[in-house]
Amino acid sequence: MRYLPLTDTDRGDMLARIGVNSIDDLFTDIPEDVRFKGLLDLPKRASEMEVERKLSAMAAKNTSAGSVPFFVGAGAYKHHVPATVDHLIQRSEFLTSYTPYQPEITQGTLQYLFEFQTQVAKLTAMDVANASMYDGSTGTGEAVLMAHRVTKKNKAVLSGGLHPQYREVVEGLSNMAGDQVASLPADPMGTEDILSQIDDETSCVVVQSPSFYGQLIDLKPIAEKAHQHKALLIAVFTEVVSLGLIEPPGTQGADIVVGEGQSIGNGLNYGGPYVGLFATRQKYVRQMPGRLCGETVDAEGKRGFVLTLSTREQHIRRDKATSNICTNSGLCCLAFTIHMSLLGQKGLTQLARINHGNAVKLKQQLGAVPGVDVLNSAYFNEFTLRLPKAADGVVEALAAKGILAGLPVSRLEPGKADLENLLVVASTEVNTDEDRAAFADALKEVLA
Repeated sequence: MRYLPLTDTDRGDMLARIGVNSIDDLFTDIPEDVRFKGLLDLPKRASEMEVERKLSAMAAKNTSAGSVPFFVGAGAYKHHVPATVDHLIQRSEFLTSYTPYQPEITQGTLQYLFEFQTQVAKLTAMDVANASMYDGSTGTGEAVLMAHRVTKKNKAVLSGGLHPQYREVVEGLSNMAGDQVASLPADPMGTEDILSQIDDETSCVVVQSPSFYGQLIDLKPIAEKAHQHKALLIAVFTEVVSLGLIEPPGTQGADIVVGEGQSIGNGLNYGGPYVGLFATRQKYVRQMPGRLCGETVDAEGKRGFVLTLSTREQHIRRDKATSNICTNSGLCCLAFTIHMSLLGQKGLTQLARINHGNAVKLKQQLGAVPGVDVLNSAYFNEFTLRLPKAADGVVEALAAKGILAGLPVSRLEPGKADLENLLVVASTEVNTDEDRAAFADALKEVLA
């Protein structure tokens, strides 16, 4: 009974209390055809040594990002994380700390979350930031829901340059809520006419810059048109390092800024955990999801920190909660804050310049390969190639040569013939001249 603490009677009592007949009744919102039937194809039991041996063999089939030239981006970027970051976050007081419900005994946690919020607000040039969201995609979904609450409208216009997975999160949430979504077609060139899609029914316009395809987007005219129709501009980014060089969304008129913070302090980690960044204007703070840590003084006048705003439904707001995001990515926030503190403003700018410089070198080399067309004229550390053949096959061939070349757009946008030959590539500070030369040479061979 070690792993089965509930008896059949216990389960029956619980189901009766909530008014359902079976466990399956709890999943009626999930279509029958996508539910998993039966058991996973795994042994029912094995010893610890057997499991370790089996999983080690499975892990050995992976090619790790640090073992070969790596040019994959599209929302998950390989950057150098100083050893200091891991050393500090693994201290027991950080690693084991949970939610700061009791401020009198969690001052350290509250303070680093307060510093995290300050850093995010400064990076985005916004008034206030929360601490935090699960990742950039869920943050984007929450931003759209927040815009609906603020504007009392429910139509979201999504740019064709928005990351496809972020778009799917928004569409999924909107479908369940009965909200409207106008998703524009994929925009690899950054030339869409999003202004014509904004009308008086629009609640918000969601635009990513740099876009999924690496295009830099001028947000100012979009913000102006949105505000004319009493809509909000939600500015999205997936590469937070870009904010060290390009004009921040806040100064371009964004009302809500949301994105992924993985690039600073956090490794790739096979896709998570990541940390969503979320910032907005002061006047909208009561509609912001997540948590807000604030600075105060105690009874003796000493500086202290508290949870100033916590919107989740488990707290005192209950049915008035603005979000059901139920925790913050605390350890990832801490890693972000430590890395940002090590960099400082000057260091972040230098890091951003190195990223852009490496991307310029890569673009020059790959653009010289016969048959390759670079779609971007303006970009940060990521851009899109149009190849003379399907990109997914080219990536597989390059992987066989020890080059992790980028993301075929067709992997996230399947079944769209006009996108099959597109490859999104990124070059960060970890790429060397030798890496870029190897990529260009291997691509030339594969295409030949």
